[in-house]
Amino acid sequence: MFWTYPLLTLLGAAVGAYGTLIGAGGGILLVPALLLLYPREAPSTIASISLAVVFLNALSGTLAYGHMHRIDYRAGLLFGAATVPGAVLGAYATSLLSRQLFDLFFSILVLTLATFILLRPTPSPRDARVYRRHVTHTLTDFKGTSYSYSFSNRLGVLVSMVIGGISSMFGIGGGPFQVPVLVYLLGFPLHVATATSQFIVLIMSCIGSVAHLLAGSFVHGHRRTFFLGLGVVVGAQVGARLSQHLSGRSISLILATGLVLIGIRLAIHAFEH
Repeated sequence: MFWTYPLLTLLGAAVGAYGTLIGAGGGILLVPALLLLYPREAPSTIASISLAVVFLNALSGTLAYGHMHRIDYRAGLLFGAATVPGAVLGAYATSLLSRQLFDLFFSILVLTLATFILLRPTPSPRDARVYRRHVTHTLTDFKGTSYSYSFSNRLGVLVSMVIGGISSMFGIGGGPFQVPVLVYLLGFPLHVATATSQFIVLIMSCIGSVAHLLAGSFVHGHRRTFFLGLGVVVGAQVGARLSQHLSGRSISLILATGLVLIGIRLAIHAFEH
């Protein structure tokens, strides 16, 4: 109904601000909201709407972080390209899931992420040693802060391939996985990981959206995507600016609490079918 479109724009603004703040693209919040708002909608339509909105979020966030010079474009292009095969397969796999299975699997995914956010330790500084087959990148942001870090390209590519499939299947863009992978597995500084994740999500969500479009999943979602996208583009700019002033720990706790409630609600909804 047309009166719901302004509400979708407000939802998009909130999703865009928070998604950019934590480098997650917003899909992890948007998909549960859409599942609860449209309980009879097909999973493929929900995923296609979310991925298109995540793409707009990531585009706006990437432009904002690009001006801050915090994006590692070399790593982002490599890991983003690695997500392509999984993103294509994930888009087609969504059409094979019933709404009940989709809700159940997504609730498990959300609760797992919430648990990780609640339990995760503060990233510890990596030592200065460069291991065999690691590459070292150096980056200086707009404030003059320099970052130097070493990581395994091979590990990053392998994990990104898996993330591409999961993100496209559930329409979440992959950011909730990409940031922890960059920080905890690969040793990226947090600010660089958040910004680079937005760039990777941009590539991933673009490919996933095209795959959903070719699969015919996007036919019924273009109006909702438009109004959500209006809010997301503005919200992403706000989130990028907030990232300069806020500590992420308290916000992460609020997100985790919300995810627990959403996950439990979706699990109950799945068993109500």
